Amino acid sequence: MSDTTWVPRKRRGAELILTVMAVGIGVFAYCAVGLGVEGHVPAGAMGIAGSLIIAAITANLLIRRLAPYADPVLLPLVLCLNGIGLAMIYRIDLGMSEHRDEWSALAPNQLMWTALGLGAFALVLTVVRDHRRLQTMQYSFGLAAIVLLILPLVPGLGTAHLGAKIWIAVGPFSFQPGEAAKICLAIFFASYLAEKREVLALAGRRVVGIDLPRGRDLGPIIVGWLVSIGVLVLQRDLGSSLLFFGLFVVMLYIATERSGWLVVGCGLFVVGGWFGYQCFGHVRHRFDVWLHTFDDIDNNYQLVTALYGMAHGGMLGRGWGLGSPDLTPFAYSDFIATSLGEELGLAGLMAVLLVYGLIVERGLRISLTCRDAFGKLLAAGLAISLALQVFVVIGGVTRLIPLTGLTTPFLAQGGSSIVMNWAIIALLLRVSDQTRRPAPSVQPVTEDDATQVVKL
Repeated sequence: MSDTTWVPRKRRGAELILTVMAVGIGVFAYCAVGLGVEGHVPAGAMGIAGSLIIAAITANLLIRRLAPYADPVLLPLVLCLNGIGLAMIYRIDLGMSEHRDEWSALAPNQLMWTALGLGAFALVLTVVRDHRRLQTMQYSFGLAAIVLLILPLVPGLGTAHLGAKIWIAVGPFSFQPGEAAKICLAIFFASYLAEKREVLALAGRRVVGIDLPRGRDLGPIIVGWLVSIGVLVLQRDLGSSLLFFGLFVVMLYIATERSGWLVVGCGLFVVGGWFGYQCFGHVRHRFDVWLHTFDDIDNNYQLVTALYGMAHGGMLGRGWGLGSPDLTPFAYSDFIATSLGEELGLAGLMAVLLVYGLIVERGLRISLTCRDAFGKLLAAGLAISLALQVFVVIGGVTRLIPLTGLTTPFLAQGGSSIVMNWAIIALLLRVSDQTRRPAPSVQPVTEDDATQVVKL
């Protein structure tokens, strides 16, 4: 029998080829915007292309050095989304500059935040050499999440925006602590559930063919529900409330494999949504806009123009730079998906959603192949958080669900979202590297080694 063992391929070469293709898509989109709006390639196209190429190659080299066995597909997928988002924001800059005498370009800021996101990506890969060490700091991450969620409520620090108090401002800079809290909560939930999953998996009473959890085990989900209600009550933020509670319920279901937790979680969310609708005018307004969009076009102008914009795009879109996405308020942030739908059409928007689906699929694949319970739950939680955020945002702007105000990951303009989502990708790559890395081989003891031991 051969003593050779199978060693997984690193696939860094394949990652480099996919990375070049992803950067090419972003650069092509940027140039197409200039051709569509101004009739020529933008003057800064070479600078943008050079910046994206340098950033992509640096990230590839960093993974080769710090996580050589990591998943080879995640980085190119994220770079592709980042490039498309940058091109769309540049397109809106050009449109807004035609309608407004004073308009501060957002594309340069987006490029800067992308660079900071890659810095966070490098920092996480450098500091977190083994994801299992995060499990030993579960309560520290839980406390950090609570502090981050409370920060917007501090007088003089938190700021309100469109009814939701989810931002903090320090001088000219603003930050959304909930984006960082999402990561801390995922780590805390994964640590807690990895320890308690056997107890939480015990079934209680059976109702309509579903094994509901025991009453004594309902404490964790009640706490998670109260935290999400607290976010809804104190910050008026329906989107973050849905994201945090949905993340916990799905991770609880993955850990225990009991569908009863989903039933209880959905029931509690319905109760929380009804409570928010009855008590807060901000939440009630969002439901009214969702249910009666075309009854009051003046007050619902944003959603109406977004829907008409997607209809104007049709199946194949108007083409880069040939639509009018700048007519929709906040088309560069909350409604960037509808902007893409107008210029790229339904086909282009579906392609973007497919990229998101691939990112989530790779994250769940990492979870399935991971050998430790904490890594499984952490990778699944991070992937599910991205999936929930995309669902909530796309569902809101397409009128599937009420608007929530969350940002579309890697596409929309927003510094805190880009930086924290790049950190999520770094954590997924770290878990993937640890999972695919071959275990140290144990060398067999030879006859000469045994003789030396006897002599000693």
